[in-house]
Amino acid sequence: MEAAIGAAGLEPSAFESRLAKLDKAIAMLKMRYEDGTLPLLNIPEQGADIDEAADALARLSKDAKTLIFFGTGGSSLGGQMIAQLGGWFIPGEQRQDQTRRPRTRFYDNLDPRTLEASFSILDLERTRFIIISKSGNTAETLVQFFTALQRVKEAGLGDKVPDLFLGLTEPEVKGVQNGLRSVCKSHGIPVLDHHPGIGGRYAGLSNVGLVPALARGLNAKAIRAGAADVVSALLSATDADSFDPAIGAAVSVGLAQDKSARIQVMMPYSDRLSRFADWYVQLAGESLGKGGAGFTPVAALGPVDQHSKLQLYLDGPHDHLVTVLRTSCEGIGPKVDAGLAEQAGAVYLAGQCAGDLVAAQQRAIPQALVDAGRSVRTIDTERLDEKVLGGLMMHFMLEVILSGHLLEVDPFDQPAVEAGKVLTRHNLGARE
Repeated sequence: MEAAIGAAGLEPSAFESRLAKLDKAIAMLKMRYEDGTLPLLNIPEQGADIDEAADALARLSKDAKTLIFFGTGGSSLGGQMIAQLGGWFIPGEQRQDQTRRPRTRFYDNLDPRTLEASFSILDLERTRFIIISKSGNTAETLVQFFTALQRVKEAGLGDKVPDLFLGLTEPEVKGVQNGLRSVCKSHGIPVLDHHPGIGGRYAGLSNVGLVPALARGLNAKAIRAGAADVVSALLSATDADSFDPAIGAAVSVGLAQDKSARIQVMMPYSDRLSRFADWYVQLAGESLGKGGAGFTPVAALGPVDQHSKLQLYLDGPHDHLVTVLRTSCEGIGPKVDAGLAEQAGAVYLAGQCAGDLVAAQQRAIPQALVDAGRSVRTIDTERLDEKVLGGLMMHFMLEVILSGHLLEVDPFDQPAVEAGKVLTRHNLGARE
């Protein structure tokens, strides 16, 4: 705000005027919750689909060594974000119960060399494939699926295909082509229904994100409970000023429009939230970047990006808003030997835990940004568990939806992405 950081900050009148514009949007969201026309708001209360997914995953995982998730964009990032809370892609992070589970891998980017090399090292008899595509027609995902299916057959495992694969796509609709569902049906592969009313980047709270959660031994229902708390706050909000996602939307859009803060950085201070930042980039970029509107979301990670990006944020153009996600970490981690610290001339580290250093950085960096007159906001959590992650997910999904209202764009469509898909298909056809 202007009172804290000076000229680069948002004036109170600009903030209040945007909040007032969101009162109508808050009422609209409440109405859509009541009539069920925005299923994202209702799904936190549901549980039957989680039980169904858990049963399907248990059958699939029998005698499995590796679970491979094929999907791209929102069909993968939500799952990666949640799986990371369970230690996925974090060196040395594996609970005892996870050693009894299949290893988890995500193949979200189609690279022909990577795909080819991967199948040269897989034990196909003990590998299971989960293919996720809302439409069932995502070209990259179909290529991955077809490759896996072909290699399994070539390995003499054709009769085991129904036990090695699981599809996740929209329910069958008469007259609508769904390539994934058609191939699964012809091969006897079981399929879970993707919620037809929840698009990819908003699908992390559906089975798209919760199957990976279950694969990592996380409590999927607790994730939804955290999201339900934010929905409850929405329903009890008397106006936009009493609802945190609305405040976030007013600040982020206000700074982008009035103060040229068109680059907005998501910077968590936890390895377990690294993919959260990447998920946010897709959520904000694909939802709001339309018709010349929106802002550029950027993923960062503390403390490492203090050494690679902070120079720009502190001393570059005044065009950033940095959101710092902080988790309590004092007293956590290995303790520094006092003798070694003294020998290195770093007495300030003597007897300190690794978490004490990170906690000090979490306080110092936002303060340094404020002192430099730079836009920064902080969000603090006492712990980082399934419920907290679910709350963060719902907070930012609603913040982005409300930002779309202020920017006068539809936060649910993606016309530019669809245009790219059409041109890709045209180019492949032209090559023939």
